[in-house]
This record gives sequence, C-alpha cells and structure tokens, in this order.
Amino acid sequence: MEDTTDKTNPAIPFKAETRQILDILIHSLYTDSEIFLRELISNASDALTRMKFESLTNREVVDPDIPLEIRIIPNKEEGTLTIIDTGIGMTADELTENLGTIAQSGARAFIEAAEEGIQDFSNIIGQFGVGFYSAFMVAEWIRVKSLSYQPNSEAASWYSTGSDTFTVESAVKDQRGTSVMIKLKEDAQEFTNEPRLKEIIKKHSDFVPFPIFIADQDDQTNQQTALWRQSPREVEEQQYKDFYRQLTLDLEPPVTHIHMVVDAPVQMYALLFIPPSPDRGIFSLRKENGLKLYSRKVLIQEYCKDLLPEYYGFVQGVVDSEDLPLNVSRESVQSTKVMANLKRLVTSKVTSTLTEIAKKDEDEYSKIWESYAPFFKQGVATEQNEPEKLYPLLRFHTTKHMDTWSSLDDYVARMNADQEDIYYIMGSDKRSAIRSPHLDVIRAHDYEVLFMTDPLDAFMLVRLKEYNEHPLTNVATADLELPEDEQEEIEGEESTQTPETYIPLIERFKTQLGDQVTDVRTTDRLADSPARLVDVDGALDQEIQYVYRYLDKDFEIPKKALELNPRHPIIKRLNDLPEDSQLSVLIINQIFEDALLIEGLHPDPASMIDRIQELMEAALQ
Repeated sequence: MEDTTDKTNPAIPFKAETRQILDILIHSLYTDSEIFLRELISNASDALTRMKFESLTNREVVDPDIPLEIRIIPNKEEGTLTIIDTGIGMTADELTENLGTIAQSGARAFIEAAEEGIQDFSNIIGQFGVGFYSAFMVAEWIRVKSLSYQPNSEAASWYSTGSDTFTVESAVKDQRGTSVMIKLKEDAQEFTNEPRLKEIIKKHSDFVPFPIFIADQDDQTNQQTALWRQSPREVEEQQYKDFYRQLTLDLEPPVTHIHMVVDAPVQMYALLFIPPSPDRGIFSLRKENGLKLYSRKVLIQEYCKDLLPEYYGFVQGVVDSEDLPLNVSRESVQSTKVMANLKRLVTSKVTSTLTEIAKKDEDEYSKIWESYAPFFKQGVATEQNEPEKLYPLLRFHTTKHMDTWSSLDDYVARMNADQEDIYYIMGSDKRSAIRSPHLDVIRAHDYEVLFMTDPLDAFMLVRLKEYNEHPLTNVATADLELPEDEQEEIEGEESTQTPETYIPLIERFKTQLGDQVTDVRTTDRLADSPARLVDVDGALDQEIQYVYRYLDKDFEIPKKALELNPRHPIIKRLNDLPEDSQLSVLIINQIFEDALLIEGLHPDPASMIDRIQELMEAALQ
C-alpha cells in the first residue's frame, strides 16, 4: 500500500541521538521482534489509564461515553497492522514532542548498551524511553493519527519511514484516542496472522487492565483480570490450581501457594507456588528458573532471577509492582532500590510460609524437605543476610531416629539435662556413619547425634556453627569435650594393663604404617571399636576438608593420627603376638585400612580382599 500522506508539510529532522537509535533498531539483528507489539499495547494502556483518571474529575472531554479499549487490526492484503486506543490522545504539538524527541539521557544510555553488543533489546528497550521506536524493527513506515481529549482539539497525523525526518500535519479522525498504523516489512508479515497476535498478547499483555480486541471481534483477547491482584479472600482454591496449571502445564497441583498484596515499602502483588517437584517436566512451560515480573500488569521479564535468591529458584509464579518502570533491564534491576525491596519481601514470605508449614504439618513438610533439601542447605551455606532464619527448615536423621526427620528444635527438646552441645557426625553415608568409632563414647552415655552424610552438609556446616546458643560439635574431634561427670566416668574405667604395656605395640604400628599416619597413640574415647583416625592439632576442620574434596579433585586429605583402644580384645591380643609375627603385620594393616574405610577415605577398598582372605586362613588354622 502506498502512503498518501500530504508531503506539503515540511519535514522535521530527528535529533542526532534519535536518528542513531532508529538506525540501530532498523538494522539490528533482533531475536525477539514481537516485543514491538508489547510496547505499543503498553503505550495504549498508559493513554487509557490517563484518560480514566482525567474522566474522574472532568466531564468536559471529547467522546466522554466511549468505552476504554484497545483494538488491533491486521490487514493481510495491505500488509499493515494497526493498534487503536480510545485513550487521552495527542495534539499536533504533543505528537511532535512525544514522538520526535527522546530524552537525551535515555538515548545516550541506549546507544551505549547497543555499542556493548546487545542484539536482543527485549528486556531493555522500554527502559530508555524508546519503546515506540521498536516498531521500526518491523516497519517500512509508521503513521500515527491522534485526537486529543481536549474539547475543540483537531486531529493530527505523525509519519516517518525511520529515516532522518518525520512529518506532522492535520488529519481526519472521528474518535478520541490514537491509532498507530505500521506498514510491515516483507519478513514481518507474521504479525498479520490473528493466531500469532493472540499468542503474543497472551504472553506479554494478558493482564493489561483494559480489554484488547482483534479486528472487529467482540471476544476479548486478554484475560484482563490478574488473579494476583485480587484479594486472597475472593479467590477459590481451584482458581489457584488452575492458574498454576496455566503457568506451568504441570499436571500435579502445587504443594502450596503464596498470595501477597503489599502497600509498603513498595506496592506489590505476588502469586507464588511451590511445585510438587523441583524437576521440570518435558512439557513444562517454564524452561528456566525465575519469576514472571510485571509492571502494572504488563510483563517486563519472563524469567526474572533477581526476585529470589538462587536457593529458592524452584519457586514459580508472578510478581507485579506499581513502582517499577516498564521494561527495566537486568542490569538496572540489580541496582534498583524497588527491586531490592521486592526481593526482600518475597524471600521473607517464602521462608515464613515454609516455616509455618513445618510447624503445622510435619508430614507435609517432610515431603517438601525430601524434594527440596539441597536448596535449603544451599541457602544456609550461601545466604549472607540472617541465614539463621533458614535453620528451622533443616531436617536430619539421628542415631535415635534413624528413619524419621528431626528438626534442630526436636533435637534440643530431647537433649540430656547436662548437655549443652548439639552433636553431629559426618560420613559418606548413614550406614557407614552409624558404625563409626567416633560414636563409641557418645553412645555409651546416651547422647543423640545428627547424621551429616550429604555432600552439601559440609558446605552448610561452614556457616551453621550454633543453634539457639547450642554449639554444633563434631564427635570426630580428637579433643571432644564431654560434660565433666561423664568425662570422669569414662576415665575411671580401669584397664587390666597400664599404658606403658602398649609402648612396643605403638612402635610396631608406627614402623609398619610409616608416613601413612602422623602419630599412633592410645585413647580412652573408644569402647566397641579397636581404633579410629583423628585429625591432629593445626589440621583443617573436617567440614573444610570435605568442602575441598568436593571442590578440588586433586586435594590431598591431611594425614591423620591413629588412636588405639587398649581395652579392645583385638588390641590386647595383638599386643601379645611376637614382634616378628606375620599375622601381626596383616592385622596392623587391616586395622588401619578399616579405619580409612569407615572414614570414607580408603582409595581402593577392593585391595583389602587378599589380606582378608589371609586373615581368614590364619583364623581357620
């Protein structure tokens, strides 16, 4: 279709920055050209909102009774797309001012972003006040006709091909508002396809507060009413489930929903869901972590990862704020005070909701824990601000409750009267940990011990040092301090042999094991086990050693000291064997490698098979 605009009006030059922006947009290798429609609908919505407020106090306006709406007219034959609103409209001077000039600061910032190599402008274009110009990504030319709400106004037309100039002239328009006609480029004809238009509206503008119609249809395309903006008292449970399914295509209902309406310190609406599983199904609509971020019901980020910490990345839902500018970029999001407030509010609400579930329904929370335990542990390990708020979410198996989950509060409530510390043991798995010699002295005095056998536990323990003024203590600590009366009772146990009796045996261990250990000594901290390995003074804490092992495959575990139990039958009889006994050699090596195995440190457990067979042959003789 040829343009028929009267060219007698003098062309008005764009400012230099505007011309540069148009050149960038027209020649950009854009990857998400559909955003131009989002921008134009947002502009139309703003014009309608201004008209709505104006009409509250002023009836002296053009067309006071026409409905506030947006209508999109595709024309396949002509290759055009027209977006029409019945909003506040513009005069000729306003067209010149609003469409001919971009704020200098915004223009400069946009140009700098483009020079940095950004090819996809979908998340930044509106931030700089250039949203309208995004239409030139798909347009050969654009004509805007507008009639202002002001009585006795004359309609005006703005026209540009995206070159160096534009024209503004009188026009004929029968109805208040603005129409934007776009002559689409050859490779942008998809935007005359009604199903494609509906798809874009559904994705980006479904909750714009005014009805959107396509062509002459009377069926509204957008949903308009945002569920999250309704009062929670007005929403039925089934509506939440339906919305979750629409958002995710997950056939299973969410574990719970969180509906927030906040007025201060920011105006915010949010509807969040905890999925039944952190694993996204093959048909999931949500391909990445991140919440949908809206500004006044207009989608500005599909996957906003800055509203929740990484450890809550599994949470699905939407956040909508009146205080955000449209189309903030990711870079500006991270430095925006509004976003900082939103993140704080949303994160705090997720934590408090999970904590409340844990208090009210332990069985339900156990299911959540089994699905999301790694995320909560990650949170304890990485959260810089008040990680202690996450501590009530933690659950553990213990030596007294092997198959059920216990919270730290549960453990504290069951502590012995004389007990101050919360004891834990680390290991590669629960089956190995339960056989650990480090539990001998603890088990003898009926203390309960938490199992820390998940790889993330080591990272978590770097931060988790105490709970409600109870220190967390590793039972593998060589100098483990026990309550005084318990200590005396242990030390009071008599051995039939004096420590000096074992000096020759200790020397045999040292000679045979060589530099595999830093020391060999006896201990009174063992009951049922013949020996154990402990860290020496100055060594890294066991938790740090585990962290380094997971992060660095080449990390060498510090050599440990071997402690022997002089009351154990194996040690007693080994001490009686002749110094040159071959059986003694086998047993010493096996004791050491058993200790390695139980600590999860043995590099090659299968290598013990030949020695074990020799020991069995010796036992049968």
